[in-house]
Order: sequence, then C-alpha cells, then structure tokens
Amino acid sequence: MENQDKIKNITTNRKARFEYFILSTYEAGIVLQGTEVKSLRAGKINLVDSYAIYRNNELWLIGTHISEYTQGNINNHEPTRDRKLLLNRNELRKLSAKSSEKGLTIIPLSLYFKNGKVKVELGLCKGKKIYDKRESIAKKDQKRDQERRDHN
Repeated sequence: MENQDKIKNITTNRKARFEYFILSTYEAGIVLQGTEVKSLRAGKINLVDSYAIYRNNELWLIGTHISEYTQGNINNHEPTRDRKLLLNRNELRKLSAKSSEKGLTIIPLSLYFKNGKVKVELGLCKGKKIYDKRESIAKKDQKRDQERRDHN
C-alpha cells in the first residue's frame, strides 16, 4: 500500500510571495489549543503581517490572528497570542544562523492539515525593493495577457 500524505490547505499568505523573495522553505508543527484547531477547520485565520522569531532557542510565530471559536466557552483562546513552532534541532540551528543575517526574515507562507496535524510552511525570505515588485506585477500582467490570447 502506498503511504500518501493527506494534505488539506487552510490558508496561504499571498502577500508574502509578493513582498519577499523566498530563499528556502521549511515545514514546522505548531502548538495550538483545541478551540484554535476548530477555528482553523472553519478557515478563520489571517497570516498577513505575521513572522517568526527566536526566543530562548525556540521559534515563535508572532502576529498570526486565529479568530475565536464561535461555539467556544470561557476557555476560548486569545486570537493573537504567540504560538510555538516545532522543528528538529538541526533545522532550528540552520534557520537561526541564516535569519540572523542582515535583511533575512522568517515568514509563514501557508498553513495546512497533514495527516490530521496542523503544519506551517515557513519561508526564509528577503524583502523585495519597489522595482522588484513592479517587475513581479509586469510579469503577472504578461502571463495573464498571454493566457487571454491563447484562450481566444
């Protein structure tokens, strides 16, 4: 029997792909509370303006907004709390060394369920300049125009 991973996409950070050059990607687990997982299943998350930082040799996801669960009770989670990311020690060491370089940052690119567990795709990113963004827009427009011509 084949061992296929069941992957269900929750959200992607489209703004990150526009604002940054993605140098490398990593898959990380995330520590969540029960009501957070239920909100994720409903798709109530916003990755825009979130990033990862190091604190006490651990990687933390900052600025991610997971809306409160509507059927939750008094024990509902705080929407913008910091969440711990789970990586193996070698990956943590590599990311720590690279992210300390000037101009590099760690940005969450997407969130998805993989075999029932929530995973985060992290990107080691470098910010784009204004002219790079214009170039990205121009390429996207050319691609769209080409598809229109091919379709007609």
